[in-house]
Amino acid sequence: MLSLALQGMKTRWVTFVGSFIALALGVGLIATTGLALAATFSAPDRGPERFAKAPVVVQASDRLRVDTPIGIRTQPLDNPRPVPEKLAAELAGLGNTVQDRTFPVNVQDADLDGDGEGTVGHPWSVAGSTPYRFSGGRAPSAPGEVVVTAGPGAEVRTGDRIRVATSAGTTTQTVVGTVRTAGFETAVFFTDAEAARISPVIDAVVVHAAADAVRAVAGEKTGMVVLTGDERRRADPDPDRDNEALVSVNALLGTAAAITGFVSVFVVASTFSFAVAQRRREFGLLRTAGATPNQVRRMVYAEAVVIGILASAAGCWLGAAGAPRLADWMVDVEIAPRWFAIGNQTWPLHTAFWTGLFVAMAGVLVSSYRAGKVGPIEALRESAVDSRAMPVSRWLMATLVLLTGLGLLGMALVSDPGDVLKRKTYITQPMLLIVGFALFAPVLVRPLTQLLTWLPAQLPGATGVLARENANAGVRRTAAVAAPVIITVALAASLMGTTATINEAKATEARNHTVADFVISSGGEGRSVSPQFVQRIRHVEDEGATVSASRSTGVTVLEEGTALVKSEAKAVTPAGLAAVSDLPVVAGKLTDLDDRSIVVNEEWLTTTVGQQVSVWLGDGRKVSLKVAAVLGTGTGSNGVYLTPRNAAGAGIDRIDVKVKDGADRAAVAATLREAGTATGTEVLTKSEWVNEHYPRSSENTRLGLLMILGIALVYTGIALANTLVMATSDRVRDLAVLRLSGATKPQVLRLVAVEALVVVAVGAVIGGAVAALNLLGVWGALGLLDVWSAVVVPWGTIGAVVAASAVLAIISAVLPASFALRTRPVELAGMRE
Repeated sequence: MLSLALQGMKTRWVTFVGSFIALALGVGLIATTGLALAATFSAPDRGPERFAKAPVVVQASDRLRVDTPIGIRTQPLDNPRPVPEKLAAELAGLGNTVQDRTFPVNVQDADLDGDGEGTVGHPWSVAGSTPYRFSGGRAPSAPGEVVVTAGPGAEVRTGDRIRVATSAGTTTQTVVGTVRTAGFETAVFFTDAEAARISPVIDAVVVHAAADAVRAVAGEKTGMVVLTGDERRRADPDPDRDNEALVSVNALLGTAAAITGFVSVFVVASTFSFAVAQRRREFGLLRTAGATPNQVRRMVYAEAVVIGILASAAGCWLGAAGAPRLADWMVDVEIAPRWFAIGNQTWPLHTAFWTGLFVAMAGVLVSSYRAGKVGPIEALRESAVDSRAMPVSRWLMATLVLLTGLGLLGMALVSDPGDVLKRKTYITQPMLLIVGFALFAPVLVRPLTQLLTWLPAQLPGATGVLARENANAGVRRTAAVAAPVIITVALAASLMGTTATINEAKATEARNHTVADFVISSGGEGRSVSPQFVQRIRHVEDEGATVSASRSTGVTVLEEGTALVKSEAKAVTPAGLAAVSDLPVVAGKLTDLDDRSIVVNEEWLTTTVGQQVSVWLGDGRKVSLKVAAVLGTGTGSNGVYLTPRNAAGAGIDRIDVKVKDGADRAAVAATLREAGTATGTEVLTKSEWVNEHYPRSSENTRLGLLMILGIALVYTGIALANTLVMATSDRVRDLAVLRLSGATKPQVLRLVAVEALVVVAVGAVIGGAVAALNLLGVWGALGLLDVWSAVVVPWGTIGAVVAASAVLAIISAVLPASFALRTRPVELAGMRE
């Protein structure tokens, strides 16, 4: 059987080359994403960065630690407490100490590192414990003098005068020195006295003394941690950034691996199944010559094993070569951290190889069983026209898969509508629907073809009629060619449409929940609105406006005694919140919020108004608060509300201003904008604020989706071209008969192009139906969450995908047909298969 299989592969090389390409690329995709995913399982071991030269560092604990029955659970704190001045004085008695202060700084007219955002200020004395080294100038010695980091892209030099905004105001500073950038922050160094004036609180203390002596003074009972050795990394800016970056990259690559794996398996199985279905005449001849059904099946299995081994090996080679390039691209577009690289793991290659071989065997399993089952005469009779589109087994499988997909969507809508809006759900949800509709494709081909070709069939000439009849006669061929189009359109429309719909829902929700006329925000995570701006706008209340300032913090609750769950929270005054917002309150009243209570949402386990709930605040304090009100879940933006007393250490990062009825809106706007101009603070109207922040996905989310779609769409595009070349090459005798019947070569090629367009249209309609069901589910989930907004259909994306598929299909069908028609029609009609 092996020799017969090899002879068959030599004779029908186009079909087998097509199968080889599909499988090799599919395995290559799985190997590439698998290797990239494996690289996210561990972050590199790094030593301390900022305090690399400090012997001992004392700071408040930045993590909440709770002892549970299953071990200690931790969560990061949003507002760690400062080091008490009394403790700092005691530490000074042990030896030389340096007090560190870190505060946000905005350099308004100079570019320090090529990225002015996230700039922070420090006292100069702490620089001796850091890796910063002078690149020019001297240390600051008087107020009005600063030293700045100057990276390769910096546009500041010693002697320059720059405007620096801090919480103490905006001043002009003279750059008396520059230091080389250390890579972990952009910094401005002031004199120690000036830094203490700007930020009186002490964030950390560097102690030049024995660690044991320091621990005796600043033990655990003080709420401080004593850091030495590699533990000093806890004092670095964002010490968990490597692990957090890996979590984000891991989630993205995990989703990408699932999508590319699904696309690869789907396309490869479809291609192999079609390759076997193309050879029914050959199987009929073998059966007529005396071959038993088992012999036919063994021959097909042998061919699949040969192609599977060779193509899977080639795919692993492609994956090993492609994974580093994928990692480099992710680093270049800042999806992954700078140090991200492919490791030495080999298990993704083994997984990809055996997956490829398994899919190759599975792809021919059903088709080969059917090929061996039919009798010789029946096989020969069925070879020209597909008399039965689908066997009973495919009907059962298609029904089961489609009902499962619809059932899971329905269950999610009933049990937890919010789950439908999560990225992992809405990215993977369409998969079962795609498979279900694709399995039904042979049944759907005829009615869709009749519908789509009705108008062309009425036009003069036979092209429309022939295209319709050819598509109807070869439903398996049409379904196989349409499969890549189905998955391409369904994925593109579902992913882009779902993200756009959710973003639009969030914008609608923000627009409905905010009744303020003006919104002022800090413009950066962890940063505060200028205190000078807050001071300047206090008198706008005398002009007939309500001002509500809010602070971002967090609260943590222990659920079911084992899980620490952290929620974003806002610290507000109850009267101000009620005046500038219209939140979806489902129980209680916002005005009942006070220092001993909390407003929660329906996602919390404790949602009974008046019930006590124990929480840890942003600075680590544990308090028991009464539930004052409960908010609807919405799109997930309805967080928790506290009073400012329960958000110690959190600065004002947003101000909402509501102009009262009858007040002079223009006067209020002028006052706000004047204060904004003086302090470098952006003042936006409600509509401007919504338009600036919504609808918008994060840059990483957008690039991640583009990466997932790009990988999947390029592969399905190649698969479409590959399948069409296989299908067209198998029809050269049919094309020759048309030429012998009097059709000219241009007429035959035009017919081939129209047939390709019909197949693309069929696939686009089925893929559109899948996307419509998925988007309908998202819209229903939003409605159940009381967020009614329009479904956003990505017509541009759909049009581009369909147009690209149509162009690719025409080229892939016409080119092999044109090459085939170079041979005389009589020779083509009489050639053997």
